[in-house]
Parts: sequence; structure tokens; C-alpha cells
Amino acid sequence: MKMKHYLSLALALVACLPVGAQKKAVYQDVNAPIEARVQDALSRMTVHEKVQILHAQSKFTSPGVPRLGIRELHHSDGPHGVRAEVDWNSWDSANWTNDSIVAFPSLTCLAATWNTGLSRVYGHAISEEFAFRGKDILLGPGTTIARLPLNGRNFEYMGEDPYLAGEMAVPYIQAAQANGVACCLKHFFLNNQETDRFTVNVNVSERAVNEIYLPAFEKAVKKANVWTIMGSYNLWNNVHCCQNDSLLNRILKKQWGFDGAVVSDWGGVTDTWQAALGGMDLEMGSFTNGKTEDNSLGYNTYNLADPFESLINEGKIPMEMLNDKAARVLRTIFRTSMNPNKVVGSQCSEAHYDACQAIGEEGIVLLKNDVVKKSKSPLLPIDASKYNRILVVGENATRNLSEGGGSSELKTKFDIMPLDELKAMFGDKIDYAQGYYSGRPLYDKVEELDPAKQQALHDEAVEKAKNADLIIFIGGLNKNTKQDCEANDREDYHLSFGQDALISDLAKIQKNMIVVTFGGNAYATPWIEQVPSLVHCWYLGSMSGKSLCNVLSGKVNPSGKLPVTFAKKLDDYACFQYGKEAFPGVNKQVYYKEGIYVGYRHFNTNKIQPQFAFGHGLSYTTFKYGKPVLSAKEMASDGTISLSVDVTNTGKVAGKEVVQLYLQDVKCSVDRPQKELKGFKKISLNPGETQTVTFAIAPDDLCFFSEASHRWESEPGKFKAYVCSSETDVRGVAEFELK
Repeated sequence: MKMKHYLSLALALVACLPVGAQKKAVYQDVNAPIEARVQDALSRMTVHEKVQILHAQSKFTSPGVPRLGIRELHHSDGPHGVRAEVDWNSWDSANWTNDSIVAFPSLTCLAATWNTGLSRVYGHAISEEFAFRGKDILLGPGTTIARLPLNGRNFEYMGEDPYLAGEMAVPYIQAAQANGVACCLKHFFLNNQETDRFTVNVNVSERAVNEIYLPAFEKAVKKANVWTIMGSYNLWNNVHCCQNDSLLNRILKKQWGFDGAVVSDWGGVTDTWQAALGGMDLEMGSFTNGKTEDNSLGYNTYNLADPFESLINEGKIPMEMLNDKAARVLRTIFRTSMNPNKVVGSQCSEAHYDACQAIGEEGIVLLKNDVVKKSKSPLLPIDASKYNRILVVGENATRNLSEGGGSSELKTKFDIMPLDELKAMFGDKIDYAQGYYSGRPLYDKVEELDPAKQQALHDEAVEKAKNADLIIFIGGLNKNTKQDCEANDREDYHLSFGQDALISDLAKIQKNMIVVTFGGNAYATPWIEQVPSLVHCWYLGSMSGKSLCNVLSGKVNPSGKLPVTFAKKLDDYACFQYGKEAFPGVNKQVYYKEGIYVGYRHFNTNKIQPQFAFGHGLSYTTFKYGKPVLSAKEMASDGTISLSVDVTNTGKVAGKEVVQLYLQDVKCSVDRPQKELKGFKKISLNPGETQTVTFAIAPDDLCFFSEASHRWESEPGKFKAYVCSSETDVRGVAEFELK
């Protein structure tokens, strides 16, 4: 009887409502176009509700509109996995027991695969974990250019070249957002150093901005339709990037047509007026009010909270500006938290571990693999039958490299360590010596190390090396402060903790030595002539041991290529040739005096020999390139030409090769690099197999940014197309003319 009574009452109440109110509101109709939903929701919201959705309500959430049933947004750090839960209003761990996840390889590792298909796999897998954890916005990926090899956050980015970074970011974003999880592309822009990141103003030429530092972001906006983008802490033209009208309004929203929401880096907004007028849409913060630890100040004190609402109510800021910001946040909500097609997702699935392992395997770069005179063959892949006593040396053989690094630190369900996998593979032939130690992965300080302990570990490794017939050194960088870590940069170009001396001393004892390094940056190799084999792994995530050992054993043929240049010495990099003004800056001003000559553009144009070139990476097989063939010798200003080249696997095992296309403007009225990357394709070939690789060359590929006309231009004349296995390993050249 009671049920019938309640039903009758409900029907009576509905009958009393106006006819229009009995229908589902447009914003609630999941089948309605998103723009119709946005405009309908705006028409129903009060000024206060519109302002509320523009700022945080906790460390990682921003409000919806509860009165209207509009859901809030849940953000979480990436870009390599879902961050462990923290308390609602502090950075303390929430101590959940069900937030352990898969740590995927670092984005430098993804970039080193040069495989856009794997980038799509990465975006799909990681977004499933975000969705399963109830997250709407993935804070990543990052396409900040690696201007210098000391940047503490380079491991979160995709290398030194804007073309490569853009091409690798697009599939990641597309796949993630197809699952209803927004990517938040970061850090926009010029966040090329962590030193003074909150206060440093970047002085950079208009040409470098457009040729080097913006293109990857632009590609992610125009090709991937990224839904959110994160402003950076630093200043550009003496205005913080999180409230920079020229950057956020003129370039991002007007020129590029970005229709999503600009999200501040945590605490990146400093002024209400500038944020309001400068294009910021959603303000997030580190402390309660975004700036201080004073808990008496609530989220209503954010710049885009009460102070902004007061300006609106006083008529000092037009309602159109508020509506635009609110519309962008609503658009994000309807694309994610109120998207009926958002996936349920999964966490720590077998498919995710498989993806992690595959990305790691293809991102590992074989830098050197010389023939050892005694055996007349390279050390890699390891032939276990040749060795009775294999000594593994180095802390990174056992260290969990998912810990540390700042905001990208991850809490994993499990990690397969290299030493454990080597033992599983080679059994009791394996012995281990730590060799050095680095301390805990602290975020804001360097732990003081005991020199006596460091020396004892060094001596133990050297003593054990006397009984080994193969040494595998596993070291490199880690995610400690002043290594690869947010909020600070490396202090020098060398490997820390006495590793250079240790490697050299071990090599004096045993010539059969493989050096394996982890890390997100290039580093000095003063011992390079002493060791026959060198492998660089970046950060491989939860399956690091499996990925590494599959490459060392030959089960997987390495195919990674460097997304950054390894210089012989720090001063070889362009920015270090201009003193402190170029890095870390003077009086909070840093000057990019090298202009467009970042990374390999500087090395090849100035004929500086790198230790390992951009795009370099060896294989266990060999590849022969045929002569490149152009479809035409002349290109019209509105046409394209194609370039084709045959590539053959001339070795005895299957392998993958990255065929790279670089272009050179032979004669131009402005300085241009010797060559610039304009295409790449990764192919898989069985022994003896040949495949034809074809590139389309368009007029846009020939352009430079003119500071005289403030636009992209090209000049008629001769161009060279270089088909390469690395930037310095040219396999063929073809010439054509732009008419």
C-alpha cells in the first residue's frame, strides 16, 4: 500500500510541473550534441555556480553543479600511471589499499620507440586505468622540448625535436580521449628548466617560439583535439604562462581554435585580473588557497573564486568572459565525467602489463655493441653458453624506479627488477654487487651519503669482478632530487654516486662488460672506449626487468632510437655556450640565445660530433637502404612530391628499423639548420625481406618562420632530402626544387 501511495504522490507532483519541466533537460540528454548541452546548462546556472566550477575544491577535484546534477571533475597526475590517492585537502597519503597500478614506461621511452602505433596502445591502456579509478583528467602527456640535458623533468617529455614529439603525442591523446578520459597536455610552454620554475622569465626569439617550442602543442590541439591543456609556472614576456593573454587567448584559442579548458599548474595562477583576462579557465592549487599553508583560507579565496566573482558582480569583467570559461569547463565535464561512452576501464590487467613490456622493449636503445677481439663477436645478445660467472653490478638492478620524481611518482602493484629476471634467465651463474648507493628518493632535498659506505660498495664490486667472465653494470640516473625529479635540475652532466670511476675500474679488470643505464636524460660517457656494449633504458615501468632481459638475451631485437642527442661533453650543447644568462638565468631572466639551434640542429649545423646522435640506435641485424626515388624533381607551391626508398634486412634475425627523413634548404635568405626531421616510419623486416617506405613531402615541410613578416614562408630554390638511419647516418640523398 505504501508503494502505491508514493507512486501516486510522485505522479501528482509531476503533473503539477510546467509542461517544459516534465521533459529531460537538454544538458542531461546524453544523445544531444555537446554544444547544446553546454548552452542549456549555462542558461540554468547562477553566476555563483559558474564561478564555482572554475577552481579547485580539493587537491585533485574541481566542482560540478550538484543542484543540477552536473558532476565534478577528478584529476590525477600522469603521464606514466595513475597517482596514488592523497587526502582531500593535503598532500599526505590517503593510505588506500586498492590504488596500486601499472607503472608504464616514461614518455622519453615512448618517444624512443618512434612507433606511433605503440603510442596509441599506451594512451588506450593508461586511460583504462584512469577510468577504472574514477579519474576524468589525465595530467599528461608532456611535449615540452628537451632544451638541455639537465632538466629534472625531461623524462616526462618526448625529446628535443618538435616533429617527433608532436607525432608521438597525437595517438596517445586520441586513444585516451576515445575512452572518455581527457588528456591535459603540459606544460604550456617554455618550461625547459626546473630551476626557478615559479619565477623565471624566458626571453626567446619569435622564430624559436614558432619553430621549436610551439609546434608539438599545436599538433596536439589541431590533430588530436586535446580536451585540456596545462599552463606552466614560468613567465613569457614577463607574464606567467598560466595567465598570459598572448599565449592562451591569441595563440591557443584564437589562432589554433582550441575549444577545451586551460588548467593551471598547481598554484600557477598569481593574479585575479591577469587570470581572468589572460585565458585561464580552471585554477588548481597546491595549498588551501593555492599559495600558502594557512588552512584558515578556503578554496573560495582562489583567484578565480570569490575575487573573480566580485569583479563579475561589479560589472568590471563582462559576463561573456565568465560564460566562455564556464562553457569550456562544462565541455570537459560532458566529454568525461558525464560522457555515456566513457569506459569502465580496468586496473593492472594482463593487457596493461603486456603493453608496458612491449613499449619498454621497443624504447630500449642499443647505443654501442662492438665486436670483442677475443670472441670475434659482440657481447650482445648474451650467449649464456660462453659464460660461467656473470656479475651484475649497480643499484638500479634492484631499485624501484617508479618511486620518486615528484608528481609522477607511482604506487605499483609489483615491479619486475632486472636482477630478479637475470637470475630467472641465467640461474646460479649470476652474482651481484651493489657497487654504489644513492639514498632515498626524496622530493625536496638530497640525502647525505656516507663516503666510507660508498667506497666499501665500490671495493666489493671490484673484488668480485676478478672472478667474473662477464660483467653487466646496471646504473644510470634515478628519480632522486637533482637527478630526474620535479622542482630541480641535475647539477652536472656526469653519472652521480661514483659510477664513472666504478665503470672504469670494472672495465680494467674484465673487458667483457655491458653497461646498462636508466634515466630520462643524456649523460657523459668518459669510459666509453673501455666498454664494448652500452644500452640505455630510460624508465621502463613495472615490467622493466622483463623488457630489459628480453633485449639482452636476444629474445627481442632492440629497435629504439634516441629522441635526444648525447653530447661528448656538456659544453657541446648550444645553451651552455652562452654562460649563465642562457642557463639557469640571471636575476630571474633566462635568454635562449641559441634560438632555433636546439639539439641536433645545433650539432649538425656547427659540425660538432655528438657521442650518440639524435635518432641513433643499433640492432642485432643490419639494414641496407636503396637509392631514394622522388616522384618529381620539382614541387609546385600548392603540390606535394613523394619520396620512396627500399629497405632490406641483410642480417640473420628479424628486426625493426626506423627510417628517418630530414630536409635541407640549400640556400635561403635566413639561417636554417643543416637538416630537420620531417618524417619517420618504423618497419619490421624478416631476414632477406625488403620493404618500400614512402614519404609525402608537402610545401609546409619546407617553411621557416619569418620574423620580418611574422608568418611561415618558404623560398623557391633547391632542397635536399636525406634518408637516414640516424641524424648523422645518412643512407641516401635526393634533390628537388621548389618552384
